[in-house]
Amino acid sequence: MSAVSDQSSAHGGGAVLLYQSDSEVLFPPRVIASLAHLRGDVWQALVAYILNCRENDPDALAFDLLMIRLNSCLTCHPGSYRSVRGCTFCARQAVRRFKGADDDLIRQWDQARGEVLRWLTAGEPPPMD
Repeated sequence: MSAVSDQSSAHGGGAVLLYQSDSEVLFPPRVIASLAHLRGDVWQALVAYILNCRENDPDALAFDLLMIRLNSCLTCHPGSYRSVRGCTFCARQAVRRFKGADDDLIRQWDQARGEVLRWLTAGEPPPMD
């Protein structure tokens, strides 16, 4: 974690503002490579495939959507435990703690892929519940 001192505090007291340089609003694609060896061969093959996709490829967007859901990114906010730990830590922990099999993750990715394709072709955004 990084800290920056704010010497221009209204109270003149050198308040310390904390921030995590690894935290972003939603799952960052730069974290994908760190997820590769956390599960079995099926998961590793998916991650390897996604790493070879462009960031705007529907398959990569579906992976991002899968991770946004798995990590609960929509409920993360500055100052939350997850935000303070950072996106890399959060994503790795979520993948490691996933209770289902790798095939379950692949099914969820495939479902997200269908939702992304519907969004791109019909303008119907994926549900975010």
